[in-house]
Amino acid sequence: MEQHIVATKGERQWQGIPSIERAGNGRLWCAFFSGGPREPHVDNEILITSSTDKGATWSAPAAIISPAGTTRAYDPCLWHDPTGRLWLFYNLASRNEGFFTLWAMTATNSEEADPIWSAPRLVPVDAPFAFRLNKPIVLRNGDWLLPVTHAPAAPDDWFARDRQLQGVALSPDQGETWTLYGGVAAPAWALENMLVERPDGSIWMLIRTGAGVLWQSFSYDGGRTWDDGTPTTITNPGSRFFVRRLTSGRILLINTPHASQRRTLWAYLIHLDEQMALRGGLELDARDKVSYPDAVEAPDGVLYAVHDCDRYGAGEIVLSRFAESEIGG
Repeated sequence: MEQHIVATKGERQWQGIPSIERAGNGRLWCAFFSGGPREPHVDNEILITSSTDKGATWSAPAAIISPAGTTRAYDPCLWHDPTGRLWLFYNLASRNEGFFTLWAMTATNSEEADPIWSAPRLVPVDAPFAFRLNKPIVLRNGDWLLPVTHAPAAPDDWFARDRQLQGVALSPDQGETWTLYGGVAAPAWALENMLVERPDGSIWMLIRTGAGVLWQSFSYDGGRTWDDGTPTTITNPGSRFFVRRLTSGRILLINTPHASQRRTLWAYLIHLDEQMALRGGLELDARDKVSYPDAVEAPDGVLYAVHDCDRYGAGEIVLSRFAESEIGG
């Protein structure tokens, strides 16, 4: 495994919650958010940086979404769709104005240092409170599923907390239109679900919860309906994790294996058999205050993962580069 620092916070008061993608020519993109003294805060904004040397060095982070007034921008997600467009999904919210919305913009030339981005557009879902953080998946039938946390009413605070439900926004037309499905309940405060399509066509949803373990739900009709949530045996401290199918067919899970603290970060493999047990283990970071992994696989099988460490201290965004074989299992 090889590691590099994407960015430290410098004069920023804090930074974290990174996302990563890789263009066809190898250029890496990393987005994260900062702004103001903390998160959540009305001064939160999204920054982006890129690398052309496999993550060894990075351009100076620049603000790409910086709303005015009482609106904050947060939780960026980078994703290349099957046509090669680079998507930047993000959230805009204002407690004063009572909106909590999903947005996106796209670039068709992500190989370049200064890609041309489309105008931002709302990702419409039928919920007064909605946000998302994690990458969509493309089903074998071509539908796109975007993980969404939502609630039936807008909260007074930044989050709906124990009213938050887990679902998906489904697009049958490559992101032109989206429809919200699913309302899976899990222990408060549940959020930031992720998705994997299994070999039998069912969809496995994993959910961040406050219960000391991840919860799960299954859909057998392409994401339109979901089973009730149930606990898994995967320990997690109520922090973001990452799960994604690799080209090998196995599943990459990046997780913190501690029930109550954001201490250490590990990569595992999951075989989609009946047990769906964790296999192997590669420690990506042995420190405390590590969280929010995201990853992408290159065509040659190299894995690029990012996470944050000590958001209000060193404020590091860390890149780990490793191979599936290093995980074992």
